[in-house]
Amino acid sequence: VQLVESGGGMVQPGGSLRLSCQASGFTFSRYDLTWVRQVPGKGPEWVSRINTRGDTIYYLDSVKGRFTVSRDNAKMTLYLQMNSLKPDDTALYYCRARSGSYDYWGQGTQVTVSS
Repeated sequence: VQLVESGGGMVQPGGSLRLSCQASGFTFSRYDLTWVRQVPGKGPEWVSRINTRGDTIYYLDSVKGRFTVSRDNAKMTLYLQMNSLKPDDTALYYCRARSGSYDYWGQGTQVTVSS
């Protein structure tokens, strides 16, 4: 089982990034997916959740209208389009896949928003 995030980097405030999470080794289409972020010294914070079919989506209030989550079950990939980035979005971003008692995490990709 693997979840591999990519697409992070350093960007100026107001910029955009698109994160991807490539899955392998499990039945991706049966798992609800979540983007979670964490900064040093703080607990993890869920950013966005999407169900198996992609028709039920939730966002953290502070990212609503700026971030868009999507999934491609055929490609076994989760995405997070992040626009109008703010310094407060700086964090290590993880993808998480859950189904019943099965719970998988990626290794994370760093997003840094700074001028």
